[in-house]
Amino acid sequence: MPLFFAPDFAVDPRLPADESYHAVKVLRLRAADPVEVVDGKGTWYQARVQEAHPKACRLEVLAQRQVAERPYRLHVALAPTKSIDRTEWFVEKAVELGVDEITPLLVARSERRQLKEERLQRIAISAMKQSQRATLPRLNPLTPLPSFWETVPPDAQRFVAHLEEGRRQALRELIAPRRHYVVLVGPEGDFTPDEIAAARQENFLPVTLGDFRLRTETAGIAVCHTVALLHEGFSA
Repeated sequence: MPLFFAPDFAVDPRLPADESYHAVKVLRLRAADPVEVVDGKGTWYQARVQEAHPKACRLEVLAQRQVAERPYRLHVALAPTKSIDRTEWFVEKAVELGVDEITPLLVARSERRQLKEERLQRIAISAMKQSQRATLPRLNPLTPLPSFWETVPPDAQRFVAHLEEGRRQALRELIAPRRHYVVLVGPEGDFTPDEIAAARQENFLPVTLGDFRLRTETAGIAVCHTVALLHEGFSA
């Protein structure tokens, strides 16, 4: 059954213009055809087409349910890669794996200092629908590292993944169940020693993601997978 995204569906039971066009012109939906809708805020609707308009497809709500929240929250802050395709791939796969929030970081060794935020948002929406999620992860604007510290909740478990020599523990060994996690992933040239020191000053624990050196976007996905997999064990 087709799944659509309509952020204001609770107050306006019509699909946005782009979703309406896809429903009517691409999928050729007509009156009485069944569809499903998510609002990106945790509500899942069953509905049917009432008026198949290509700019504002009106639906009739048949049922709705609130999708239960998971017992943890994951925020990955990652320095975008020089190749935008790799950053876009990270956003897509991180959403599919259950990330709750993504912050692109601007750091000393950043190789990309501009982003097309609207395109990344479209990728996140598509991945949300592909993975059958009802909640759209928050995608923040490009943020300088010093400004990022102010946004971290005081009760979050904090981790920084880097390659500098020194004592680091595996992320999987430090995660406490059912918490809010904030994980920093550096650029292709890694965080600078000063940035790592600043992170530690902000109570971020140095971690490793395994025995091999990972690309930035791969490291971000490893974080998402590690947290998701560990919570399967916690809930077993």
